[in-house]
Amino acid sequence: MSEIREQLAALEHEQWVGWMNYLFEKSIESGDGSVTIPAEMVDRWKRQINTPYADLSDSEKESDREIADKVLRILKLSKHFE
Repeated sequence: MSEIREQLAALEHEQWVGWMNYLFEKSIESGDGSVTIPAEMVDRWKRQINTPYADLSDSEKESDREIADKVLRILKLSKHFE
């Protein structure tokens, strides 16, 4: 179970890295190293935070499905879940 845990933790880190890269790409960097998230992105993400999965758009759901598929691949490769 420890190996599965480490694989899932590595996947979570990979997802976080991807999110942070996306966030910084969409943000505006200041001269002092801080960043500002544009209002339209804040509005979009707040809407998504407050929207149940079932009510998301198909493209928004697809992003979550891609993550679920990665988790399923790890679990299928594990002998504990055959």
